[in-house]
Parts: sequence; C-alpha cells; structure tokens
Amino acid sequence: MTDARLDEALALTRAWCAIPSHAGDPAAQARMVDLLLDWLVRALGATIVTRGTGPAPVIHARIDRGARDSVILYNMYDVMPASREGWRVDPWEGGLSEMAGIGPVFVARGAENNKGPLAGMLVALRDLVARDALGVNVEILLDGEEEIGSPAMRTYLAAPDCPLPHCTGGLFPSLCEYGGGPPRLYLGFSGIAKGRISVAGGDWGGPATAIHSSNAPWIANPARVLVDALAGFGAPLTGALGQIALDDEARGLVARLARGFDPEAELRFRTTARYAVDGDAEALLTRVLSTASLTISSLATAPQGDTGVIPPRAEALFDLRTPPGLSAETYLAALRDRLAADPGLAGVTVEAGESAPGVRFGAASAGARALTAAYGATSRAPQVWPWAVGSAPGHAFARHADSFLIGGAGRGGNAHGIDEFLVVEGFGRFIASVSAWLTEMA
Repeated sequence: MTDARLDEALALTRAWCAIPSHAGDPAAQARMVDLLLDWLVRALGATIVTRGTGPAPVIHARIDRGARDSVILYNMYDVMPASREGWRVDPWEGGLSEMAGIGPVFVARGAENNKGPLAGMLVALRDLVARDALGVNVEILLDGEEEIGSPAMRTYLAAPDCPLPHCTGGLFPSLCEYGGGPPRLYLGFSGIAKGRISVAGGDWGGPATAIHSSNAPWIANPARVLVDALAGFGAPLTGALGQIALDDEARGLVARLARGFDPEAELRFRTTARYAVDGDAEALLTRVLSTASLTISSLATAPQGDTGVIPPRAEALFDLRTPPGLSAETYLAALRDRLAADPGLAGVTVEAGESAPGVRFGAASAGARALTAAYGATSRAPQVWPWAVGSAPGHAFARHADSFLIGGAGRGGNAHGIDEFLVVEGFGRFIASVSAWLTEMA
C-alpha cells in the first residue's frame, strides 16, 4: 500500500472523526451520512442500493464487477460520546501524538472504533477498483447504530425483500492487533442485551422528591432497593450468570490459543491489575468465552451528588452478554420472576433494549481462510478465537453470508475511553490486509 493511500486514509479519518456522530447528535449523524454517500458515489463509483431513513440510516452500496462471487464489507459510522476532559488532544478535532512504548499515533474519538477502519476499508477498496484488481462484487453495508445494538441494520437484513445477495463471506474490518500482539481472528460473536433497571418512588413506597435522610427508618430508599435488586442478579465481582460447555471444536481452538496467549499482556491492554478469577491461560480463556454475565455500566441517582437525602429515583444501565447458545432473555425472565416474588422489590422496573444473540462460523469457511492468508501477507500468524467476547450484528448477516468475521491488521486502543487512538505505522498494514482479504476472496 502506497504512502499516498495511507495519507488519504489518515486525512479521511481526521475529517470524519471531527463529526460527533453519536446517538445524542442527530444533526452530526446526518452530516456524516451525506459525506459517506458522496464519497461512495464520487470517489468509489458505487451504486447506492439503499439509503434508509432517519438521522443514522442504513447505507447499502454496491460495486458490481460482474464476478461470480459477492462479499460483504460492513462498518459503522456512529461513535460514542466524549468530553474534552483528560484528552491529550480535542477528541472532536483529533491530532497526531506520540505514545510511550507505542510510537506515532492518531488520537480522536472514533480513531479506532471505527472511523479509522472505515476510512481505511474504503481507501483499500478504491485502490483495488482503480487498479482493476477487484475480482469480486462487493456489498458495502454501513451502520449508524452499532453502538446501540444496530436495530435498523438488523431490521434491514431480516426483511424478506432485503436486496442483499448471498455472499461467500463478510468482513467487519477493524484493528485487531490488540495490545500490539498477534492479530486476532474471531470465528463469531457473543450476544448482547442492553437495558435499564430503575426504581422510583410511588405507590409501593419511596419519596416523590428528595427528602432528608433521617427518614430512612420509615421511608423506603429507591437507591437501597436498586442495590438489593442488583445483588441477586449475577455473581459477585463479575456478574456471572451461567456457562456453556465448550464443544470439541471450541475446546481445541482454546487449547491452541492458550499456548500463545499472554494473560499479563491482556491485563495491561485492559488497564487492569489482576483477574477476578484464578487459573492458567486456558482456564481464563474458557471462562471469558463460555460465561454469560451482567455488566453494570452506570449507576446513578436523581438528583445526583446530594448527600443527606433519600433520592426519589435510582437507576442502573446494564449490558447482558452471552456466548453463542445462551439466550439473554432467559436471564431477564428469571430476574423479572424474582422481582415479582419479592414484595421488598416491588418498585423495581426492568426495561430491555436492543438484543442480539451470539453466533459462530466455521474455521474452514472461505472468509476465515482468506483472513488467515491476509494476516500472513501483512502481519503475522493470528490468534484464532472460537468467537469474540464482544458483540456485533453477525447473527443478522448469517442468513446472507457463509461467514461474517471481524478482522484486520494494525493496532488501536482506548475505544470508548480517553485518548482513543490508532497506530500510524499499523494503519498501513490494516489497509493492506483489507486489500489482501478481498483479493483472496476472489
């Protein structure tokens, strides 16, 4: 990949990261859509198959080469919110920096997740088109709601008249040299359900407005009730809810993965001092891949920050993550049953948001073989995981493609956090790896 392609991808990344296209800014999301549609048509020569409605619509574009086979390139243009506090550069302007032990990086909200990979993916694709080296038809699916569960994309893909042909493989290009280690090849995704558990004062008890905390002996506290409800929802420390038994293929993949897996390096990548459970590399990997768990991502009372009061409202936002084969709804139903059976928890409300089941694909699929070859040509031999601990709408693509994988060379970090970054040197490898995957799929 030429320096010109790397420079172009970095320039696109900087321009697109300057647009705060998160769910709380529909005007910015609409602006991002307009830029993408213009680039797809003007720079790539793609045909727009679908431009959905709303500020963050599904974008479906097509490059028809008259080839026998078609593939999917999926990516996202929404990001998480960010405040400027603590960043080395303004997250909505972005900029080059130097990170100790890593080297030159580009820092911005969306640099890693996922506007950098989106820009690199499209530049790699245009490079192949310009050189008349693209040997497959490409279906480009761009998602503006990935961070909130991809509801519009899942609806689009599930429609009986979805204009997506069956494809030999799909790829979600991302920077997969996590922590600077070998690139990872995930053969599927975990499931996820997002939701809210809340308690507000009402007929069950609890105040309608904040009252003095001296009333605690005879007035119920919504925050206390919320804590009691959460205490029975998942095991201590990790929120573990249940486990699956890994099948023979998954056990074999985990055993091979464990031989090259560095638990201490993983802790450093996760900015954590120690694991919540004990065990060697294989036991830790088995645990994280096989366990359904509840993650409390936010706890709040209203009003916030007051002392000496009983608050009228308390809530927790949660992610319920499940390995393929376990259903989040099973655990949500059990929670509702427990709440209904306990009069002391009568004020608790559970709201379930977007939900997506886990999914897995075969290691011998054409997409997986092509990604392995792409890594070999641009990076090094990958770590092969039976599925990712994270979630993506892979299940929605399963009816349209023989496999749907996340992959790509190159390194980034701090997704969803302060100083989100991509490594400049690895960005060139990422672009080359997307190009190599497309070439292999042909």
